[in-house]
Amino acid sequence: MFFDELSPLFQEFLQKPLAFMGGFTSGVFRLNLADDPVKSWLEKETGKPVSDTAASNFDSSKNGGPQSISID
Repeated sequence: MFFDELSPLFQEFLQKPLAFMGGFTSGVFRLNLADDPVKSWLEKETGKPVSDTAASNFDSSKNGGPQSISID
């Protein structure tokens, strides 16, 4: 049962280990893709400019933590 829940993570890691570890590391350290060191590195690696709207979607400070919902 526990392995079934983690199998998508293992599959993604085995298919694209570098991209998976990069995303995992940025999530652990809560790196913002709109910050200059990360943004300039991404632009250099991909050769494409990082748009502010795409980078701001990953900004964890805007969420403010868990949100409550009501179910009728």
